[in-house]
Amino acid sequence: MPLKLIALVFTLVLCACSGASKELPTPPVADNLPQPGALSWWSRAAMHAFMRWSVWRGNKSGFIVLLARDGVPVHSDAVGFKDIASATPMTVGTHVRIASMTKPITATVAMTLVQEGRLGLDDRVADYLPEYANLTVATGHAPDAAGNYAALPLEQPLLVRHLLMFASGIGPGMDKSVPLVRYWDEHGIYEQSSGSLRERVARLAALPLFEEPGTRWRYGFSADVLAAVIEVVTGQLIGDAMRERVFAPLGMDDTRFLRPGDDQAPLATIYTQDADGELIEAAPRVYRDWAPGGGGLVSTASDYMRFALMLAGGGEYRGTRILEQETLADMVRLHVPGGVLADADLDGLGWGLGMAVVADEDATLPPDRTGDFWWSGYYGTTFLVSPATGLTAVILSQNEPGEFSGLPYEIYVLQGLALAGL
Repeated sequence: MPLKLIALVFTLVLCACSGASKELPTPPVADNLPQPGALSWWSRAAMHAFMRWSVWRGNKSGFIVLLARDGVPVHSDAVGFKDIASATPMTVGTHVRIASMTKPITATVAMTLVQEGRLGLDDRVADYLPEYANLTVATGHAPDAAGNYAALPLEQPLLVRHLLMFASGIGPGMDKSVPLVRYWDEHGIYEQSSGSLRERVARLAALPLFEEPGTRWRYGFSADVLAAVIEVVTGQLIGDAMRERVFAPLGMDDTRFLRPGDDQAPLATIYTQDADGELIEAAPRVYRDWAPGGGGLVSTASDYMRFALMLAGGGEYRGTRILEQETLADMVRLHVPGGVLADADLDGLGWGLGMAVVADEDATLPPDRTGDFWWSGYYGTTFLVSPATGLTAVILSQNEPGEFSGLPYEIYVLQGLALAGL
């Protein structure tokens, strides 16, 4: 059955069930109302109904959807609750934690330095972080009888481009059954008890890499090491470099790293599921005296849409150029042709410089088109730029995956409904 027909049937069923006792408030959409013909009525209706159903079922606390086509915002919606206990509704302007959607921003800051000639893609990381001059690579991913990992010196140096490609050999990776992954988890930047970003990244240099740089894609701390390089080059903390080079020029006034004492009232509460499947509050990670390059930012749908539209616009947003067209084109071409998220049994995905690029739309699980580029966040957030269709999407929820809480498939259902409605 075609997706359009499925969505239409689903919408009609939801409308028929709208008299259920768990009636939800429906916050008003933003001022940028849909333009006729830009997104089909059934697509908008299906997205709204699906979000309401998911919240009513207790799968998620709430959602925010912001869509643009050919650079123009065409649809916005918010459903559910920013905070369930107080029955505070989710709105398009609610502040949320975007976690790994920080990574493309870190990559963008690095590429502004590359186009200025202050940083080179083929520069050795050790030129900026001396601790990385003597890296080793593990000869096996399990320890010997004494608990040590056999390792050899690298055959080739770690380069800045390897960090952007996530092909640095830096872990931990996603397969928790591998002892070396668990070892990296135990000694990673988040598990260290103290230190600045620069200090935490320096300690990673003592751990053996998983493979030679440039040989395969691996989810790990590449973006954090890149952020430390940025701090050395600019003489600024990563948050200050982001603000100067991305946030302030684009008008992303609500995007920042949280600090102790910051007003967290605008933030949506993060939830997860308990053993009975009920939503309960989750405790997000707090960064007190440092900020990572791979996560940690708080933003809004409209703020991140400005960033996404800059990428969709070839590096420019409303007359403000962040990246040269050639720089952006290099970021979104396939530097890693495949194997991205292979540990999660996903096919068809490659990687550019700082974000995923769809290599084969017929092989990917999420709905997308070949050449689309995107990335998601741990708490159920995603953005997508689809050059083939002109769609730019920011879809946000706030639910932590856990033992009783699965992956946020809902955001990809919404993405598929948006693409199908063009």
